[in-house]
Amino acid sequence: MPYRIDHVHLRSRDAVAASVFYVEKLGAREIRRDGSPVSRVVLDLGGLHLFIEQAPEDTASSAKAPHLGLEHIGFAVDDIEATFADLKAKNLDIASGINDVKPGLRTIFITGPDGVLIEFLKRDFAL
Repeated sequence: MPYRIDHVHLRSRDAVAASVFYVEKLGAREIRRDGSPVSRVVLDLGGLHLFIEQAPEDTASSAKAPHLGLEHIGFAVDDIEATFADLKAKNLDIASGINDVKPGLRTIFITGPDGVLIEFLKRDFAL
């Protein structure tokens, strides 16, 4: 049975505000809003569908790293230095600057809404 990615589902204390972050800061495209009031916003971010669900008030905050479960969302970039400059210019919460993980792999991490860790990476090799 073949599988393919369909979406990543996030929960947020403010789904609309979180979606605005992904649209304005990371270039996502809003596909739709569900519910009235809004219960979910669906975005397309580089071909990845993000479902951002409005969480009930009593929903616990994100776990502090390190923790089990989803660790981060990673996005490939063509130019890591230009990406870092762009993220800084947008005054985003940069969790780490450019990291040289190993030859041919450089990464940057930011913290998005609701504590979501987001990675930008440049690979010089195929997986």
